[in-house]
Formats: sequence, C-alpha cells, structure tokens
Amino acid sequence: MKRPDKISAGYALALALCWIAATLSGWTPMGTQIDNSASDFMFRLHPPQALKTYSLLLVFDDRTIQLNGGLRRLRETLATGLELIAVGGPRVVAVDITLAEADQETVDGRLEAVFRKLPNLVLPCDLIEGGWQDPLPRFRKPAAAVGHVHADPDPLDSVTRQIPLQKVSGRDRRWALALEAYRLSRGASHILESPAEIEVAGRLIPTGRDPARPLRVRYLAPKDGKSQIPTISIQDLKEKPELAQLASGKVVFVGVTSPSTAKDRLMTPYSYGQAMPGVEIHAQAFETLARGEFLVRASEVWGLLFSASLAAAAGLIFRYLPPWPAYSAAAALLAFVHLFPYWLFRSDILFPYFAPAATAWLSMAVAATYQHFIVRRLLRRTQMEKARYQQAIHFVTHEMRTPLTAIQGSSELMTRFPLTEDKRKQLIEMIHSESKRLARMIQTFLDVERLTEGQLELKKADFPGRELVEACVARARHLAERKRIRIEIERLEDVELHGDRELMEYALYNLLNNAVKYSPPETVVTVNVWQDGATVRIAVRDQGIGMDEKELKNIFKKFYRTKRAEASGEAGTGIGLSLVDQIVTHHGGRVEVTSQPGIGSCFTLVLPAPEPRAVKVE
Repeated sequence: MKRPDKISAGYALALALCWIAATLSGWTPMGTQIDNSASDFMFRLHPPQALKTYSLLLVFDDRTIQLNGGLRRLRETLATGLELIAVGGPRVVAVDITLAEADQETVDGRLEAVFRKLPNLVLPCDLIEGGWQDPLPRFRKPAAAVGHVHADPDPLDSVTRQIPLQKVSGRDRRWALALEAYRLSRGASHILESPAEIEVAGRLIPTGRDPARPLRVRYLAPKDGKSQIPTISIQDLKEKPELAQLASGKVVFVGVTSPSTAKDRLMTPYSYGQAMPGVEIHAQAFETLARGEFLVRASEVWGLLFSASLAAAAGLIFRYLPPWPAYSAAAALLAFVHLFPYWLFRSDILFPYFAPAATAWLSMAVAATYQHFIVRRLLRRTQMEKARYQQAIHFVTHEMRTPLTAIQGSSELMTRFPLTEDKRKQLIEMIHSESKRLARMIQTFLDVERLTEGQLELKKADFPGRELVEACVARARHLAERKRIRIEIERLEDVELHGDRELMEYALYNLLNNAVKYSPPETVVTVNVWQDGATVRIAVRDQGIGMDEKELKNIFKKFYRTKRAEASGEAGTGIGLSLVDQIVTHHGGRVEVTSQPGIGSCFTLVLPAPEPRAVKVE
C-alpha cells in the first residue's frame, strides 16, 4: 500500500483538527446556546398543527382574583370554580395550586367535598429541600394521582423547552402532573418503563436514558397573541355557567395565570419576551402527549459521524475539483448543512446544528486556504525546477559542444583532406572516444531523471569493495596525471558491499573525478576504505579550495554548481553529486561531507555492510 505523502498527511490532519475543534465547541455553553436558538427558530418555523385540543385551562386571572377577595379566598374561589366546571363533565381535573397548608376548616371542608365529586383528580406536589411537599392528607385521599409540577428551564437562557417526566427524592418517585393527567385520561392504571422510553396505554414516549426522563414540549403556537388551548377564567365561568360545557370530555388544568400573582411564569420558545404561566406549560406538555408528536434527539454518534463526513467532503472538494466548481460545491454543501437539521426536525428528529455547521465552515476555510498555499508552493517549486532544468540544459549543451566539435572537426578533416593512415586512425579513435563521452553524458542526465522518479531498478549483489575501489582509482589516475596529482590509497580493508556495482562504481568514480577536477596541480587525493561496525566507509579527500557551510547545504541539489567549480573554470552539469546522493540513498546509506575553504574537502560514502551469511554445519 502506498504511503501518503507529507502534503496529503498534513491536509488530512488539518481537516481532522477542524472536526475535533468544531465538535468540542459544540459541547461548550456557546455551542449549546446556538443549538437551542436554532431549535427555537425551527419550532417557530414549523409549529405543530393542532386540529383538535384535548385540554382546557380554568384559571385565576387578574379579574378573578380582584373580584373574589384576592389570594386570601383562593381556595374558596377554587371550590366554586370546580363545582361549576364539574357540571360540564371533564374527563380529568389537574390542579396546579399548592395545597400543603391548612386553611379555614369550613373552606377546606368544602374543597375536600368538591374533590370527592371529581372522578379523576390530579393534585400537585413540589420537591423542596426537605423532600416532597404533598397536599394535605384530606385532599390527597380523594385524588386519583399526585404529580410533580416542576419544569426544566435551560440554565443558559432560562427557556423551558422540556419538562422532567420523573422526579425522585430518596426512594420516593413522582411522575409529572401532565403525565399523570394523560394516564388517567386514557384509563391506564400504570406506566410501563424501559431504559429509553415509557409506555402509557400503548403509546410509547421516547425519553432517552436521562434519569429525569425529559419530554421535549411541542408548544402550540399562539394565535393573535392568545393560547390555542381554550382558556376560561373562574370569574367568566361564574358569570356564564354554560361555559362549563367546553370542558366536556377534556382534561382541565386549574391554576393561576395572573401576572401579578403567579410565581411560576417561565420563558418558552414562543415567549417573545412574555413568560408563560406554569399551568399552561403543563397543559402544553399534556397536549404533546395527547397528540403523540414527540421530538427525538439524534444520537451523539450520528452527529459525530455527520460532522466527520462534512470535513471529509470539504477536503475532497478542494482536493479534486477545479477552483470555481470547488467553490460552487462548497456553497451547496454549506446550504445543505444549514437545511439538514430543519429537514430532520420536520421528521421529529432534533439534530445538533452548531457542531456540523462549524465543522463545515471551518473545514471549507482550512481546505481552501491549505490548497491555495499548496498550489502556490507547487507553482513556486515548478518555476524553480523549470529554471534549474533550463540551467541544466544550458550546462549539458555547453559540455556537449566539446565532444561534438571534436567529432565534427575530425570528420571534416577525414573527408576534405588526404591523410596518412596513422592520422586517420588517430582521428577515428578521437571520434570513437568523444562519441562515448557524449553517450555517457546523456546517460548520466537520464539516470538522474530516472532515479528521481524511482524508475531506475537496482541490480543488487554482493561484491568485494577492494575491487570497486581499485578499478575506480585506476580510471581516475589517467585524469590525475594530466594535472600532476597523485591518488593514494592510504587504507584499504577487505570489505564486502551489497548493491548495484555499476551504480556504485559511478558514484565513487564521480567523487574521485571531482576531487581531481577541483584540486590544484601537484596535490594529493587520498582514498580510505574500512568497516565501522555495521557500516562500510569509503572516504575521498582532496586538497582543493574547499567549501563554506552555505555551499555544503546545497551541493546535493540538482544542477547546483559550487564556487570551486566556477573558480576552476570547469563546466559541469551540476547533476553528478545529486546522482551520487540518490544512488547511495537508494542503497540505504548516506553521504557525509566535511570541508573547509582553502584546506580541502572529504566526501565519505557510508553504506550498510552485508549481513554475515550463515555457515552450514554438516
């Protein structure tokens, strides 16, 4: 399997970091708040359509409280309202008024008598610091159920989007007032439980694995500033008793809605700055249960996978598409990301908004920026390679002129003038020698390109290092004699090498050739060969002009020519050392260089020694 290059690995890592950063941001208060705001917007954009309501609100409004003696006569007024509404035949009556403390005996007695006449009565309880605050025993006894009246405002913005269907204090558990009212309205005797849902009269209510079993309330949108749930004040009922018929077969929620009196007024997705009374929130929760329109929160795993796929899609778009199609595809993907949660919301699935959107935007920005700089980098590299290649062609053509001139001149002499046999033989040998030199020059240039592209196969075999060194030194001595330079072998151990002998011979001969070429006359070039542990070292040292640190960093780059080459007047291609470095690298070794200006240079081939062969014992 092909390993990814550094650019691809860095690109993938950058996108992965975008995904991680966006996901972690989605779990922060800011991300949670944005998710909440998005869900509220979707609530208002796609409100539930209630063709029929199953509940009715019997309330204490400002007018009822003012005309009936205020809060001091609250229970007496409550008893009057329940007596009147009972005539209409409600299916269930759920009272959201605290009845934990005793009042006047006559008032409590009257209220108790009214409670006994109601077949399905649900009374409230409240979880306080010391435990459950229940209704008085005389009130609780005729009640069919007791339900808690707690809502679950979000701690970030105090908006009530859900209510806990279950509350526990010690070992005493209570179901929500709305759930108990729904159970009684369906004639169910108990509530079935499973880890992620509860069942009432055959209806499954998804709650997730939260111990509080939260229910996302699907609030009915107000019309003309009024609740869609029918509402009757007790004072209106006293003045028009026939209004009690509106309660026929419905679940009646009784509570205080007066803004100056009600303490449990809470914000909802439809509040628009105006709070909703707690009794209405319980009625809205009951309507959600009655309609069976439940919002299911998508699994965290699906959210993570979706965000990860967005990061991958952003990476693929900017990796493989041209610029304008890539930006068009990115815009389409961003539009999809913002619409996808709403599409799922219409299918009753609540999907996170912030993390996927943040992943998409961040991944798009990083992918586009990364590819922009990568393209600029590649363009700059291409331009540099083009300049170097043009320089190399210039060097190659310049060096080719010498053998071509010799070949051309010799051939013209042979064709235009009568020559002696010895002269003709001398010219033929020159043509042959210069043509071989030209062929080697072309082959060297091609070998560099093939090695660079990884197309040159190595013919590896074991061979003696002594033979390699002696052969290369013998070839180089002919060049050295012209400049009165001595080549001495100071140390030559019997070492074994493993690799392509032809290429290794080229590498060593190139070092010897350079040492002779860039050394002044009447100097010495030394060669040392020895084994150092698991490596074999072949060092070529000259007494030339040397190189500084800046040159040492660039000598193995293709087409780079050193100052010593320019100072010596030698016209090289600048590809010899590049090829040497690639040959040694392909053999699993390296080239070490030490040099000082005015003193000389030492090039050392460091090659892995062959593993010792196992000896068979007969």
